[in-house]
Amino acid sequence: MLIVMGAQATEADIEGVCARIESLGFRPHKMPGATRTAIGITGNPGAIDPVEFEDLPGVAEAIRVSKPYKLVSREVKKDNTEVRIGRGAHAAVIGGPDLVVIAGPCGVESREQAFEAAHAVKAAGAHLFRGGAYKPRTSPYTFQGLGEEGLRIMAEIRDQYGMKIITEAIDNESLELVEEYADVIQIGARNMQNFSLLRRAGRAKKPVLLKRGMSATLEEFLMAAEYIMSEGNYNVVLCERGVRTFADHTRNTLDLSLIPAVQRLSHLPILVDPSHGTGKRNKVTPMSRAAAAVGADGILVEVHNQPDKALSDGPQSLFPEQFDDLMVQVRQIAAVVGREIVPLRSYPPPVTDDAIESSQAR
Repeated sequence: MLIVMGAQATEADIEGVCARIESLGFRPHKMPGATRTAIGITGNPGAIDPVEFEDLPGVAEAIRVSKPYKLVSREVKKDNTEVRIGRGAHAAVIGGPDLVVIAGPCGVESREQAFEAAHAVKAAGAHLFRGGAYKPRTSPYTFQGLGEEGLRIMAEIRDQYGMKIITEAIDNESLELVEEYADVIQIGARNMQNFSLLRRAGRAKKPVLLKRGMSATLEEFLMAAEYIMSEGNYNVVLCERGVRTFADHTRNTLDLSLIPAVQRLSHLPILVDPSHGTGKRNKVTPMSRAAAAVGADGILVEVHNQPDKALSDGPQSLFPEQFDDLMVQVRQIAAVVGREIVPLRSYPPPVTDDAIESSQAR
């Protein structure tokens, strides 16, 4: 059920509807829009009679929601959701008029490596810095990330460069630390249907970026987002990162048709990850152009200062100069579809281990 409040409804009217919902044993979810507020209802095992709400002050109409995903659906909220990352001058908004670029290495391997990558992507125009402190890998013998030390390095990068940071949580324990350090909590493809982790992310106070599972349908993807929102966290960003098919010319098949499909059914913003989506360095820039052209709200790109020596996903990571070229081309495509990559602010020189130790000693 969706309760649509009238344009003149007061805050007291809205709270009155929420109180009625709670009195019935259900959970209200306030979804403010441009001109009026909608209130979604979850927790009801069956249909609710609209008469329960139609006569309450401020209520315009009560509508049954047909989709299995309620809070994610455009039936509940017609306006696009804009997810604000951070506050102040360096805040980024995903889902607004600007196209957002998130870039950085697959994994944080050392302070020097991470700072060099951060300097390069900031200089080229990235808004957020990505990097893995926890790495869910197919083999238990490969690099698994630096853990909390990696999170501390990313926090230093945020302080130094002004970029907000995004990193993946792989279980409830790591999510506690990621929530403490990061600005955005990433739920990776392998965990898209880890329902206990999704519920925990839904109780977090930070925005969540949810990646599509490797063989997930559109409905399964949206239902995973519903798990997060049903716990009260409405700052959810979706991310298409490719699905597994029979193709052998690419690591995954990047499904760009998902972007308009999601935008038709859901109000949530959606990004594209062309790095994991293809697994091939030479395919990242063309697919980034395509992501901008198809209407994605941003891209998530892997950039490493020395990809050939990377401890994870080196073949799909761009060299800094390749990322520079990508940004030039994506800016041009974004302009064609009425989007813009906002100009950069000033940035400091790269910081090495020696420089950090010297600064700490002073």
